[in-house]
Amino acid sequence: MILLEIKNKIIEETLLAKFENAESGGKPEAIDITIADFDGVLYHVSNLDGDKTKVQVSISLKFYKDLQEHGADELLKKIYGASLQDTPEENYNVTLLYSLENLPESKEKAASSAALLKRHCFASVFLRYFEFQEKEEAGHKRAVIHYRDDETMYVDAFKDRVTVVFSTVFKDDDDVIIGKVFMQEFKEGRRASHTAPQVLFSHKDPPRELDGTDARGGDNVGYITFVLEPRHTNAKARNKTIDLIHIFRDYLHYHIKCSKAYIHSRMRARTSDFLKVLNRARPESTQKERRTISGKTFQRN
Repeated sequence: MILLEIKNKIIEETLLAKFENAESGGKPEAIDITIADFDGVLYHVSNLDGDKTKVQVSISLKFYKDLQEHGADELLKKIYGASLQDTPEENYNVTLLYSLENLPESKEKAASSAALLKRHCFASVFLRYFEFQEKEEAGHKRAVIHYRDDETMYVDAFKDRVTVVFSTVFKDDDDVIIGKVFMQEFKEGRRASHTAPQVLFSHKDPPRELDGTDARGGDNVGYITFVLEPRHTNAKARNKTIDLIHIFRDYLHYHIKCSKAYIHSRMRARTSDFLKVLNRARPESTQKERRTISGKTFQRN
């Protein structure tokens, strides 16, 4: 299986090119690009007020207000420091600003960090509940993140574990079947490695722990639950856990689409093989066909 990139490569490469050009004494150029990411997320890389020496990176997340309730603003301030703007660009939630006249100490680190902006926004809710679990503080209100228009993530902390539940919508009936196969593979993975988290999958109906929430059911709705134990949420492992779990929904649907594309390609190849067999099996005519002067064909008895 293929692991998706946790950072946006376009953001990283664009910023790094700008930094290297400025360092080599090149003339700054205007930039204005919009980049679409998973979950309806948009990035915008542009110049501040037309100043070519000022490059800003903005991100728009429809669910950013949900993340703000769990300390997203504070975490981003801690990570980005002076680069984080107090007032984001219009129609965006967060804006980072970089000056090509005052380059960061590490260009690669700054570009990589900006490319992880979406990941860091997501991280706030996970870090908060990991700390609840580490301090064995139970009874906190469950986090509800509406990360897509019709899909939701639920995070809850207990004394011995953190549960992360993703609701997801399968567009086609065959997506449900392939999705179930993937969930079975996750269960098999736990047998192979005892350090892997427990993964539960429910179809149509939400898990009982979501009773009383806005969780909805349906034939095309699935719920995936991760049970994260202290070995997954401790200070040494939590960053890796966040890297992997925050893109799980995208990972699942990406592999469903890849599986369908592979199945279709195999079906087309097999159909082509069958047609070749049928063509070879077609009996040849034993009578010689003749043609008249006008172009019509006939066979002599």
